[in-house]
Amino acid sequence: MARQDFAFFHSLRVRWSEVDMQAIVFNGNYLNYFDVALTEYWRATGLPNAVTQAADGKELFARKASLDYFSPARFDDVLDLGVRCNKLGRSSMQFIVEIFRGEAHLISGELVYVYADSTLRKGVAVPDEWREIIHTLEIIKPSGGN
Repeated sequence: MARQDFAFFHSLRVRWSEVDMQAIVFNGNYLNYFDVALTEYWRATGLPNAVTQAADGKELFARKASLDYFSPARFDDVLDLGVRCNKLGRSSMQFIVEIFRGEAHLISGELVYVYADSTLRKGVAVPDEWREIIHTLEIIKPSGGN
């Protein structure tokens, strides 16, 4: 996916505690970066946060996380994380996250969440309001639903 395909970016700087003995970002930290970027994406949309969702008896549960590594990030690098909703199913949401250092593409990843009843842990429909907000934000509209 090209950098210009993303309507939303979140920037962060690699901290010393995030690098390993090879002097590159430890691979597990990229999922933390993804989580931070997705949280900021969610905040930027104005959609209900996790606390509000839980109070309503529904939550997003992680279903899948995958990463492809192309080039490492290092201490003090400023990274731009592009986030976009790629697919909206009945109860699932697939997000693509890509990490760039300047124009260099370092990491690609996929996050899939299922919107579910908090007690029953069974999928429920992603609200139409969420779909509309996400479709308004995205440059490339998510497939499925709406």
